Amino acid sequence: MTQRKGAKPTISIQEHMAIDVCPGPIQPIKQISDYFPRYPRGLPPAVPLQAGHAGPLRSALSTSSSTTAAAAAPAESERPNEDTPDRACAGASAASATPAAAAASIQAAKRDEEPDVEAYDSDDSTTLGTLEFSLTYDQENNALHCTINKAKLPVPRYKKGLKPMDHNGLSDPYVKLHLLPGASKANKLRTKTLHNTLNPVWSETLTYYGITDEDIVRKTLRISVCDEDKFRHNEFIGETRIPLKKLKPNQIKNFNNCLEKQLPVNKTEEKSLEERGRIMISLKYNTQKSCLVVGIIRCAHLAAMDANGFSDPYVKTYLKPDENKKSKHKTAVKKKTLNPEFNEEFSYDIKYADLTKKTLEVTVWDYDIGKSNDFIGGVSLGINANGERLKHWFDCLKNKDKKIERWHTLTNELPGSLND
Repeated sequence: MTQRKGAKPTISIQEHMAIDVCPGPIQPIKQISDYFPRYPRGLPPAVPLQAGHAGPLRSALSTSSSTTAAAAAPAESERPNEDTPDRACAGASAASATPAAAAASIQAAKRDEEPDVEAYDSDDSTTLGTLEFSLTYDQENNALHCTINKAKLPVPRYKKGLKPMDHNGLSDPYVKLHLLPGASKANKLRTKTLHNTLNPVWSETLTYYGITDEDIVRKTLRISVCDEDKFRHNEFIGETRIPLKKLKPNQIKNFNNCLEKQLPVNKTEEKSLEERGRIMISLKYNTQKSCLVVGIIRCAHLAAMDANGFSDPYVKTYLKPDENKKSKHKTAVKKKTLNPEFNEEFSYDIKYADLTKKTLEVTVWDYDIGKSNDFIGGVSLGINANGERLKHWFDCLKNKDKKIERWHTLTNELPGSLND
């Protein structure tokens, strides 16, 4: 065996085995690395195999790693063009282990996994989703139409649609409406629920009746998107609020709004202005009979007073002051409804000149069997009223023999000191 100049003495595999293994037949070598426990970072550079044995190897008995490294350098330089599978794999491993190459690989992986933050606004409201809807104020019919179209989440590379609320990554969304300020139970409307979707399409129109010009000026429509849960409380997803003064009469206005986190409600203002529904009343002074004709036409969005989510409403009217207590009139009871239609009229014999001294008090009640009836809401019309209530009374006085119909808001305040 020839030895290169300057290299440490080497031994053959047979000699190495003769040192570490008991004499006997030489067994085939399964893994060369088993014989080099002193090279934790890998095997020494490979040596071309000679015929008849595994090839020359540097001694595994060298006394220091520095001596071994010094011996390895000239050996590598003398075999620059060696083209074996072992060296090819070793070269590839070395290249991939380069810090610059590793950093480049990590950056490329991140580009594939992370969303493009420049492509959308990172505000919290964006992640809640968006809602497409339209609003129309029908001034002639005193109605507000709200068409809920669809919802989606416009975030690239994420699932488009609403923020997932359920464990399956989907939602069971529905939309509910409230008019603020006012009691939520009295004027809540809601769409149907769409199950297992992040891209719901409702195409559903919800209508508020009894909306006046005064409401358009001072009220705000709150539109909330929620996730229905059969086993727990329904979860809030997001909301948007539209001041109704943005609407023009009889014109459709389209919206595509980002949903926001739930905004706080001023409880003091909400309590003082609590609404319990709407009532349509007609007034006419009949000059031939010298009487005031009061018509109770219908109610809308009454507060639910019973456990089943409905009420059994009826209406009572008084013309105050009523010294003889004979002015009380009462409609029939309408079962299990929040939008009853009565279409009943009552007459009060009174001189025209005395109307300026009178107040018409209208109250709505929930009928209960075996216990006291529940007060839902009331409204007072007369010379001491204000806003639409005062205007309605004056219009009746100015237009004799003409029926004047108006919608009025029921409040939680009991007119006068009436008892059922």
